[in-house]
Amino acid sequence: MRVENVIAFATEQEPAGLEIRVNFGVFAGRDATSAELEELGKLLVPEAGEVSIVAEQRHEMSEDAEILLHQVRVSVGPELVPADPGERKKLCDRLVALAGIWARQCINERHAEITDL
Repeated sequence: MRVENVIAFATEQEPAGLEIRVNFGVFAGRDATSAELEELGKLLVPEAGEVSIVAEQRHEMSEDAEILLHQVRVSVGPELVPADPGERKKLCDRLVALAGIWARQCINERHAEITDL
């Protein structure tokens, strides 16, 4: 079976060594653009070595409510995360700070009005 010929398929998820989530849409009122995601990567790669960035629309649903989140997830592979807890925390703190700076810059440059919180 070739994956590109299948619409839906199951996969095993590889554990991330570190995952950072940015609640982009809550503050920007929109999705992050491809250019903005590339800028985020340029900020984070010098610190982490390699990152995976996913922009997603998450629909969280129950019988009583439906929530749509525009979120950005940054993953760093386990092989790139320091084993030492202190060094791991330093890396995490640096990446979270850079992701926050990136998000604020994107929001300041272009944001949509949030009509329903």
